[in-house]
Amino acid sequence: MSETTARNQADVGRYVSDTWRDRYFAACDAVYALGAPALAEQDVETAFGTTHVYRYGPADPAAQSRTPVVLVHGAGSCSAMWYPNTPDLSADRPVYAIDTPGDPGRSVQREPIHQPERAAQWLDETLAGLGLERVHLVGISYGGWLALNQAHRRPERLASVTLLDPGGLEKVGLRFFVWLFAGLFASFAPQKLRPRLAAWLEQPVLVMPELRTMIRTAVRAYRIRRPAPLPLSEAELSTIRTPLYLVLGKRSLLLHPERQIERVPSLIPGARAEIITGTGHGPQIDHAQEMNRRMLNFMASVD
Repeated sequence: MSETTARNQADVGRYVSDTWRDRYFAACDAVYALGAPALAEQDVETAFGTTHVYRYGPADPAAQSRTPVVLVHGAGSCSAMWYPNTPDLSADRPVYAIDTPGDPGRSVQREPIHQPERAAQWLDETLAGLGLERVHLVGISYGGWLALNQAHRRPERLASVTLLDPGGLEKVGLRFFVWLFAGLFASFAPQKLRPRLAAWLEQPVLVMPELRTMIRTAVRAYRIRRPAPLPLSEAELSTIRTPLYLVLGKRSLLLHPERQIERVPSLIPGARAEIITGTGHGPQIDHAQEMNRRMLNFMASVD
């Protein structure tokens, strides 16, 4: 399929112009610089487009042989959002951070992947293209839906799945979209008001200049063309046998933590589920060091 045809598809994401794409890349690079330096970048060709991947790694030769971590970001962002996590995770084992096609980033989407089977095929092809036979998959928000969907449909390469305040468990409600738009409008508030708004909305993007610039530029630069994913049914969740670690923010607006902390372990045998206080939709940013420790402990217990 030609690039022009792909750009005209209603459900294929695209940049509004090359100029805005380059501005966004520059903003992303400023955020990447806050985390561990990438050892390499790689493009993986799939049936749905080109997937751009950042590879991080430990200096310890013994750690290089451990089962790698694959990070899948949330909607409207890119793999730069993992900057608080890449230093600790990549000190312990190899890490691959994926730019999901259909979101702003350096991947190039040519076919839609929002349908569950297509999403699972895309991710499986990406892992295969990286030469990864067994991975610890970590996803947040929309990336959590991708990880949960993978555990249901294509679990063969998965050593474990870690879900950080994920999609896929409940239908996305109005309160979540109100929170997103409130954060976007708050990013234009006077600088003196931003710390208070950041605390109220639980959006660190408002007080970190690099994050704020990246998110605001993404809104201007990229057009996401996919519907919100539907949650997995209880029958679908019950098929999952991959070791699973679910982390929910106490004040999450994406789902109802107290409900899911009981529901998920009852449907998925052996699932570990925890609620983290003092956070909403971003536990891996609000409590980065603690979440890095917990994720690595879970992966070590699986290994």
